[in-house]
This record gives sequence, C-alpha cells and structure tokens, in this order.
Amino acid sequence: MTTNRRDFLKSSLAGVGLVTCSLGAPAFLGRTAAAAPKAGKPGAKDTILVVIELTGGNDGLNTVIPYKDAEYAKLRPTLRQPQAQIKKINDDLGLHPSLTGLAELLHDQALCVVQGVGYPNPNQSHFRSMDIWQTASLAESASEGWLGKALKGLPGVPSFHLKSDNEPSPLALDGAPARVPSIKTLEEFQLQVAASSGADKKEQREIIESAAKSGGTSPARSESDGSGLLDFVQRTATNTYASSRRLQEVGKNYQSKSAYPNTALGGRLKLAAQLIDAGLGARLFYVAHGNFDTHATQAPAHANLLTQLSEAVTAFFKDLSARGQRDRVLIMTFSEFGRRAKENGSRGTDHGSAAPMFLIGGKVKPGPVGEHPSLTKLELGNLKHHTDFRQVYAAILDKWLGVPSKEVLGAEFKQVEVFKS
Repeated sequence: MTTNRRDFLKSSLAGVGLVTCSLGAPAFLGRTAAAAPKAGKPGAKDTILVVIELTGGNDGLNTVIPYKDAEYAKLRPTLRQPQAQIKKINDDLGLHPSLTGLAELLHDQALCVVQGVGYPNPNQSHFRSMDIWQTASLAESASEGWLGKALKGLPGVPSFHLKSDNEPSPLALDGAPARVPSIKTLEEFQLQVAASSGADKKEQREIIESAAKSGGTSPARSESDGSGLLDFVQRTATNTYASSRRLQEVGKNYQSKSAYPNTALGGRLKLAAQLIDAGLGARLFYVAHGNFDTHATQAPAHANLLTQLSEAVTAFFKDLSARGQRDRVLIMTFSEFGRRAKENGSRGTDHGSAAPMFLIGGKVKPGPVGEHPSLTKLELGNLKHHTDFRQVYAAILDKWLGVPSKEVLGAEFKQVEVFKS
C-alpha cells in the first residue's frame, strides 16, 4: 500500500510525545487534562506547598534579629541593623529592615518563624549540606529527595521545578514516580510537532486540531493499523494539544491581583500562581533564590536578596489570597546553613549552622516558634540548633500534604507546632 504525504504526517504524530518529553510535559498534560478537579469537587481544594531554596547559606542572625541582646552589637560591629529600622516581631525579636512585606504578612497572621533550625554535626560544605536538606537524610548515599519520595504518596499529582537559566533539577525532587518538569515559562508547554519543515508542521498541527474537534478520533486511519495504535497516539497528542492550549490561554489572560516585582523570583512565583489558578491539580512547586554566600561586603547584597524575597513572596501570597486560595497555600523557605555569629574581617560572614525557616500561609501558627539560639553559648563560633529541620518536614508531610512522614524521612520525628490548632 502506498503511503501518501498526509498519512506519513499523521503517523509521525507518534513523535509528538517524544519531542516534548524533554520537558516532561506531555505525560503531565495528558494526566491533568482528565484528572484536574473542578471547583467544589474532591481534590479541588487540596493543599499546595511552594518551597523556596535560599541558595548559598542565608545569614539567619541578620534575618531574624535579637535586637535587644547586647551580644548582637558586639558580634556585628558593622553588620548590625539599626534598631529603629528593624521590623519588630515582639519585644525581643525583629525582621531585617528589608523584609517589609513579610512584616505585613506577620501582622496579617500569615507568617511563622521557626527559629534555631539545623541538624546534628552540621556540615559547612554548600554541596553536602544542601544534599542533606534536600534528601532529609544524613546518609552519604541518599539519592532520593524528600519531595520526590513524598510524591510517591500523592499518586498522579503534578509538580513543577520553576527554574532559572541553566539551573539543574533539584535533588529534592529525585525519586518521584514521574519526572518533574523544570520550566521557565508557560510557552515551554507549546505543542512541539515532529515534522521538520514549516509547511509540514502547519499541516501536522491542522491534523491534531481536526482530531480535537472530532473528540479525539483521528480524521482518517490507516487500514493496515488494525491495532488502533495510531488512534491512541493521536488521542494522546490531541489531549496534550488541548491542555497546552489551555495553559497558553492562562498565560495570556492571567490578571494578577497583586503587583509582582520585576525580578527573577517574582516572575517564577507569578508563574506558580498562574499554574495554580489554571486548576491543573499541581500541589508541589520548587523555586531557588540566591546567592546568599555573603563572605564579603554583605550588607548591600543581603539587603537586596531579602528585599527580592519579601516582595515576591508577599505579592504571590496576596495574589492567591485574593483568589480565595489563602488557606490552601503554604510557602516554606530554607537554606543549607546559616552564617557564623561573628562577622569576619571583610564585613561579611562565613559558613555557620543554625538559622530560621519561614512558613507563610493562612493556616500557619503566626509569630516565632522556638527560642532564638543563644549568642553566648556558641559551638565553634556558630549558633546551636535546637530544632531538627526534619521536625518541620514531618509537620508539613503529615499535617499539610497528608503523606506519612515516617515513610519519607525513614524515622519518627517530633513535629514542630507550626500550624494553627
């Protein structure tokens, strides 16, 4: 039987999934096209976790400041923040002056500050410490991330790594039952067809559109294809096409309810808001922000990074709150370690250990959780941790995502009380 040009283009639709698979998009779009719950249906209000990695080791002591402690000024002769400018949490603690937005969220009862977080025998290598946080394991050979393992307990739930240029997928997502797509923009979900020429690409898209209008049945089927494989491929391509078109419309029509800053982090969190608003059922988002490795001339760089964090997170939370998602979203920040208590000779800070974590959401327990680490009882010049980060993870897994934490963390960890009772 002679195969004409149109039959060839139809048969080559099998390459559609192969071409776009580099993003992980077709499988995701195919699942969510049928599985995304409508508003008011079971699953439509499932909780969402947005993880923000503060890459490089954020200086916790100048992020959450014990401004009444006389030791603070002694340890930070040039880096101490003026008490009048600090955003007060209570009579003893305050936020860095650049965290204006987070101070507003605290006033709005939507910011939880978990103090003194770390792990036993802290490692001050960026790479090793980050691996520990991302795998939630002190074992040298751990290869699966805590979020990847959590996704095993959330079958069919989409997740996203919202990346910057040339940013690799985080270890935290390794081990997921399906590959988590790393994307920069919604445009990356455009349907990629297998044809090589412009004319053939146009005709192949027309074939898919024709199949979409006919309900997913191919407009014509090769008589020799008795197995129906071509129909299956075309239906898959049709579902992917329809879902990618839906995402494109979300991008074009999205009107944010809050002004996002024109920063990389602001753009990525706006993308997360668009994906959440699309109702695709996504529950996990991972974003990196940095570099916080401030060994020298720390003050301006740190202030700028905290400003970007505060403005982007505040815009994102206000945007989603205005859309009725306030109690559905939890934002968690972490860094691989804090910085040393005493500033160095270059007006910066060196690698340390314990640091605070921020949790933002309508259901968090507002205000500080745990005591600020002592500034006089240091460990090799570092702040001592009193809360294992896996205690925070356990609370999020069990109480927020509904995934048994022991299965993910490999042991029982006493949960930190970070949610409203």
